[in-house]
Amino acid sequence: MSISTPGGPERRPTVVSTGKKPAAGRPASGAKAGSGKPTGSPRAGGKGPRKPVTPVKVSQGRAWGPIALFVAVGVLAAGIIGYGAWASFQGSKPWDKRANAIDGIANIRKSDPDSLKYESHKSGPLTWNYSPPVGGVHNAAWQNCMGDVYDAPIANEHAVHSLEHGAVWITYRPDLPKDQVDKLASKVRGVEKTLMSPYEGLDKPISLQAWGYQLKVDNADDSRIDEFIKDLRVNASVEGPTALCNTGITATGTTPRELQQQPTQ
Repeated sequence: MSISTPGGPERRPTVVSTGKKPAAGRPASGAKAGSGKPTGSPRAGGKGPRKPVTPVKVSQGRAWGPIALFVAVGVLAAGIIGYGAWASFQGSKPWDKRANAIDGIANIRKSDPDSLKYESHKSGPLTWNYSPPVGGVHNAAWQNCMGDVYDAPIANEHAVHSLEHGAVWITYRPDLPKDQVDKLASKVRGVEKTLMSPYEGLDKPISLQAWGYQLKVDNADDSRIDEFIKDLRVNASVEGPTALCNTGITATGTTPRELQQQPTQ
C-alpha cells in the first residue's frame, strides 16, 4: 500500500529485525510498564527471579557452666547423704564390732583371754604379758581416772584397775614433743573414764589401752585415737558403767601403794 505525499507516493518504512533480545530488566520496545509480569531480579543467564535466601541460624552451644555447677552440687549432696547413712550404720553396730574394725588394734580378749583372768586383788609389784598391761591381775586401789593428765609415770598395778572400771589409759614416750603431748592431753583432760601418763620403754611413740584392747600409733594426729576412745571408753568396763573413777590414787610413781579404807570394786 502506498501513501501519497507531496513528493509522490511513498512506501511504509520496513522494520528490519536485528535478532537481539531486549536487554535484561528492560521491557521490549512498545511493551507497557506494569504489565503484571514478575518483577523480581532475574538470575544470571536470564532464567527468572532468584529465590529468597533463608537466614542461617548459628548454634551458640550448651551453657556448660550452670550444668557443671548443678552436677557438682548433686554429687556433693549425694556424698553427704551417703556418708550420713554410712555413719548411722556404723553407729548402730555393737561397740566391740566397731572397736575390732579399728585398723591395727590388738584384741587381747580374743587372742589371749587367759592373760586377763585373775582371782583377787594383789598387793606389791605385779607382772603382765603386755607392756603397757591391758588387764588381768591388779592392785585393790585404782588410779584416779576422771580425765587426769599425769606428768610422770604411774603404777601399772593401779592403772590396770582403772581399765577394769572402763577407763582408757593413754601412754606416751617421755621424749614425745610437747605439742604432741598437748594434743593428747586435750583428748583426756576433763573426760571421765580417761587418764594419761608417760611410759618408759614403749616400742611406739603412743600406746592406748582399754581392758583387753591395745592400739599403738606414731603421732597424736592419728584419727584412730579418737575412734579408740569413743568405742572403748566405758564400754570396755568389766564392772559396768557405774564403776568409780574418782577417789583413787592421784600420786605418781611406779611403785604401787595402798589406800586406807579404799573400797575394792
